[in-house]
Amino acid sequence: MKIIDVVCSKGRTGFYFDDQRAIREGAKPDGMFYQGEPTTQGFSSVRMPGESISVMIVLEDGQVAYGDCAAVQYSGAGGRDPLFLADDFIPVIEEHIKPKLVGRKLDSFKELAEKLEALTVNGKKLHTAIRYGVSQALLDAVAKASHRMMCEVVADEYGCEVSEEPIHIFCQSGDDRYTNADKMIIKQADVLPHALINNIEKLGKNGEVLEKYLAWLRDRVLEDRQCEDYNPIFHIDVYGTIGAAFGNTNYEAMADYLAKLAEIAKPFRLRIEGPMDCDKDREAQMIALAGLTEELDRRGIEVELVADEWCNTLEDIKYFADNRAGHMIQIKTPDLGSISNSIEAVLYCKERGVGAYLGGTCNETDRSAQVCAQCAMATQPDQILAKPGMGVDEGFMIANNEMQRIIALRKARK
Repeated sequence: MKIIDVVCSKGRTGFYFDDQRAIREGAKPDGMFYQGEPTTQGFSSVRMPGESISVMIVLEDGQVAYGDCAAVQYSGAGGRDPLFLADDFIPVIEEHIKPKLVGRKLDSFKELAEKLEALTVNGKKLHTAIRYGVSQALLDAVAKASHRMMCEVVADEYGCEVSEEPIHIFCQSGDDRYTNADKMIIKQADVLPHALINNIEKLGKNGEVLEKYLAWLRDRVLEDRQCEDYNPIFHIDVYGTIGAAFGNTNYEAMADYLAKLAEIAKPFRLRIEGPMDCDKDREAQMIALAGLTEELDRRGIEVELVADEWCNTLEDIKYFADNRAGHMIQIKTPDLGSISNSIEAVLYCKERGVGAYLGGTCNETDRSAQVCAQCAMATQPDQILAKPGMGVDEGFMIANNEMQRIIALRKARK
């Protein structure tokens, strides 16, 4: 089966592009807007509508495979590629990628993904969002050409096994961390609520605001869960604010605070994502996160740290995993480029005994979320992100339903 055409369409994502640095420096929320001047290159305002590109691959039998190019909410931050605007990048796909794909045989996703990753324009690799979306389309195309599901292609080519159970789903609340937590509890989300603690006011000068919220969340689950065996994992993303409050390398003070949070969260397990952001380079971030991980382990503090900032590429993920910088690593799928890199990242983390969180961003699309769910069922990470958007219900539905379809279809075949 060959590719006979590649067609692009401009689209919207499930959320927005936000200037993370401007928000950290004090841009104030005003409804859904932020008041303040942008500070990251390419941003015309602190919050901009998210954009995507659907890449549709036409097969010679008339089938159409597709994937969506999308970039993270905080584009341009933490060493990431710049802002991704559809009008700027559709011509890149049409001029530099389409000619190389038309006429290609759809024999191996892995080989096609490797060629895509190696492609350069003016000496530079393609934007991560382009590699992300085109690779999704290629995976779907190989699956359609061989009459398999995408998860089965991944399992066959990467030597893994499709799960017979759904992967744990992690929901994110956005700033509506109370109402959205209720939605998660009602739907029995496995991991919750993210909480978006992205500035010091939400943490509290000494962490007191987060302490209060965590106590409320614990009580809310205990009081309102519909069955006693519902025991979600609490996962809070603090965007470096704990380091900002206590010192990025003051491991003892940060560990003291995390120990307090662990006690508050009981009887539920607690994960803290991005405890510090050194805002310098990968090395500084790795050393700081590894140091805090070691301190927690030495003292037996029951908090799992999740690596995020400055851990953007497959190489970064391997580096953090090798140095045990965190108990779990978020594999932020759009940042890694080709979805093949996310597949390899999950498998590498599992090999190294580090938790694998197949994440991404609220600023993706329904299609990229479906493809990620397919990859998750094959590689079996510890958890996947409910995406796109911050409304909970939509992202949870997309991830859950895609995995349930896989399970039902494979069971019916047997």
